[in-house]
Amino acid sequence: RKPAARTPAASRVELRSPDPSCNAYLALAVMIHAGLDGIEKDLDCPDPVRENIYDFDEEKREEYGIDTLPANLGEAVDALEEDEAIYNALGDHVSSKFVEAKRQEFEDYLVDVSDWELDRYLETF
Repeated sequence: RKPAARTPAASRVELRSPDPSCNAYLALAVMIHAGLDGIEKDLDCPDPVRENIYDFDEEKREEYGIDTLPANLGEAVDALEEDEAIYNALGDHVSSKFVEAKRQEFEDYLVDVSDWELDRYLETF
């Protein structure tokens, strides 16, 4: 995240740590590698948005170049597979095993029937 600065000399970039359910070691390795990748490629940080992005419609988000996060683990794994920086940070072996494990986790989730579903639908249908 790049917070708004009153003067260019006060500009900074913040690291927003991921959810604590992640593997902290892999996440830290990926974040460091992604930062170095951005420096090596001389990537620019987008300008700060000073409006409430939760009030934006799809057109407004596109105008600002704001992407939506994956809606579920399956979409997140798809996005991970397309991200060269993450694959390079983790290496082929760890990346492929991680993707394999997360795909299996998502498949297990999809076939699980939750208590909420049982309570809601079992007697209704």
